[in-house]
Amino acid sequence: MVDHERLRRTMMFIPGNNPAMIKDAYIYGCDSIMFDLEDSVSPFEKDAARSLVFHALTTVDYGTKEKVVRVNALDTPVGIADLEAMVRAHVDVIRLPKTEKPEDIVFCDEQVTRIEKEIGLKVGTTGLMAAIESAKGVLNAPAIAVASNRLIGIALGAEDYVTDMKTTRSPEGTELFFARSMILHAARAAGIAALDTVYSDVNNEEGFRKEVTLIKQLGFDGKSIINPRQIAPVVEIFTPTAKEIEKAQAVMAAIEEAHKKGSGVISLKGKMVDRPIVLRAERTLKLAKAAKVLK
Repeated sequence: MVDHERLRRTMMFIPGNNPAMIKDAYIYGCDSIMFDLEDSVSPFEKDAARSLVFHALTTVDYGTKEKVVRVNALDTPVGIADLEAMVRAHVDVIRLPKTEKPEDIVFCDEQVTRIEKEIGLKVGTTGLMAAIESAKGVLNAPAIAVASNRLIGIALGAEDYVTDMKTTRSPEGTELFFARSMILHAARAAGIAALDTVYSDVNNEEGFRKEVTLIKQLGFDGKSIINPRQIAPVVEIFTPTAKEIEKAQAVMAAIEEAHKKGSGVISLKGKMVDRPIVLRAERTLKLAKAAKVLK
């Protein structure tokens, strides 16, 4: 079934018409591999790219990597064909581009359910992810986020969004603050992941690090990326420090000690340990283990 708890610090776009990158996608170290059939593929290569990604998903062993495919919009001639092929290839997650209203997700859910039934796949196996890329989509984010139990997360697509807002992207990202906040709040209220947009200047590592630091502080779960060089900085920034790990371990030890004593009151260094502190400690340790700095 759909995995809502998976870590998604890095979700790397792989062009659906690039056989070499598709074949080797699992070696880069990203958390999720996102094969792209939409923007990175020209209209003349859509069918070939779909066939290539289908073949890869059904023959290449990507190990435990989460496999995501960004299909073309379902109101285009190739969108439904993409959906048919990818669900039949047992992809983990379908990323729906340009989502503007909850009905877009509901329609996609209905189509995925139909295909799962046709191939004998358990209904609910295939996850969905909504990419929000317009002012209308941002304002509808709370409704989109709860439109289907299949949704594992919602993501910001900044390039189309800033165009829709009649502006451009700045190094500071001021023009994205409202959209990021809406998407993040919608995701948190729905209990799903929030993924940030790509940073297209792969040669500007300083700017990339600043943006990743910002979105981590805001509360995002991870970032869409377009180059393997961007993986390490994201992982580094999302990896807890030794001090944070030590504090989290102390919280968990205090819980264990309280349980041994049969006490419902948990304290650490004379201070009460409440639920938010416990949840932060659990996430800290989960991130530390994922980064292999803690066994």
